[in-house]
Amino acid sequence: MPRITPNLWFDTQGKEAAEFYCSVFPNSRITDVAYYGEAGPRPAGTVLTVDFELDGQRYVALNGGPEFTFDEAISLSIDCADQEEVDHYWTKLSEGGEEGPCGWLKDRYGLSWQVVPRRLEELLADPDRARADRAMTAMLGMKKLDVAALEAAADGTA
Repeated sequence: MPRITPNLWFDTQGKEAAEFYCSVFPNSRITDVAYYGEAGPRPAGTVLTVDFELDGQRYVALNGGPEFTFDEAISLSIDCADQEEVDHYWTKLSEGGEEGPCGWLKDRYGLSWQVVPRRLEELLADPDRARADRAMTAMLGMKKLDVAALEAAADGTA
C-alpha cells in the first residue's frame, strides 16, 4: 500500500510549526527542509517544505502563502491513554491557540486537534445505552475532557 502523508499548508510558519509539534510529541523529528530557489514564487532561500515525523507518522509542512488556512473540516486526533496525557497535550497544544468544545482545540497555527482519552471511547461503546448516553451528555458540556467526570456521569453519580 502506498504511504499516505498529510500535507499541512502554512503561510510562512511551516518550520516553526514542525519544530513546535516535534517538541510536543515524543519520538518526533524533522527529517528534511527544502528551500525556494530562484524560480520562486517566494524569495530564494526561504523555507518551502519541512518533512517531519510525529511518533513515526510522516507529515509535510508547506509554506505556500496566505491563500489557504486551516478550519475544523480537518483535525488530528490524539488517542490519549489517560487523564495525564490529555492534560499534557491539551496544555501544550492550546497554548496560544483556542479551546473548543468536546475535546477539540485549535493550536497557535490554527490547526484543529481532538484530545481524546481512550476511556471516552469505551464509555460511548458501553452496551448499557443509558451509561453511554450519560457519558455523551457530559462530554458535550466539556472543553478539555475529564475522565473522572465522564465516568461519574456514566455511573449516574455526577
